[in-house]
Amino acid sequence: MLLGAHQSIEGGFDRAPLRGRETGCTSLQIFVKSSSQWRARPITSEETEAFQNNCRASRIAAIVAHSSYLINLGARDQALWRRSIEACADELRRCAALGIPGLILHPGAHKGAGEEEGLKRIAGGLDQVLEDARDLRVQIILEATAGQGTVLGYRFEHLARLFELVQRNERLGVCLDTCHLFAAGYDLRTEKGYERAMESFDQIVGFQHLKVLHLNDSKKPLGSRVDRHEHIGKGFLGLQAFRLIMQDDRMKGLPMILETPKEPDPVKNDRRNLTTLKRLGRRHRP
Repeated sequence: MLLGAHQSIEGGFDRAPLRGRETGCTSLQIFVKSSSQWRARPITSEETEAFQNNCRASRIAAIVAHSSYLINLGARDQALWRRSIEACADELRRCAALGIPGLILHPGAHKGAGEEEGLKRIAGGLDQVLEDARDLRVQIILEATAGQGTVLGYRFEHLARLFELVQRNERLGVCLDTCHLFAAGYDLRTEKGYERAMESFDQIVGFQHLKVLHLNDSKKPLGSRVDRHEHIGKGFLGLQAFRLIMQDDRMKGLPMILETPKEPDPVKNDRRNLTTLKRLGRRHRP
């Protein structure tokens, strides 16, 4: 299993894999710029070299990026929609500069336009992003969401619809977040519920599109539509959901990324959550 955690790029991109090594990561997720800013200075070749060298030295086997939270490809406001397209394309270019093969993106919020219109708006934005970045070999990985407010992507049908609408859908993948799935109403706590959810995903979207897993417990109950992450086994999901995932052969080879609380001690908290996941992945022989 390629287990890891989101790591800060404070002090430079090259610091993130070193933080990952300190916590025992074999996979890594980063932002490619500040998540709360639209623009950033270009990435230099020296930064790329230092980042890639440290990834190799740290034995990081899989790397993904997460997009800025400002981007909303479902925006009704034309200026915000255009700005989101430009920002998303720029983040794909930044991923390419660093050698990161995938950018995880929350699909967007319809802001009152309705779900179908919102999905069409998002698909139109994705088409323009992928056209702007047509020469890059970076995939957009759509993240299943909790469905807070008017955010889309909280049903597998939303993701399938985007694959139908987007012209270059071979450039798309999917990220499943355990907290988001649970908050959206998919009950992963029992073997029956977990299998029902995974079979539904396979039938509606397809396991071949699954590229990344976010492993987070939930501070809020089933179906709350509220996105609040908790330490593994400390929330409403509980340990059994993560045991089922960690022992699911369909998940082998996929980056599994923690986005659990960091403070007050990021290293200690990441290590504890990774240790818990590794323990849950062990199959006890009779």
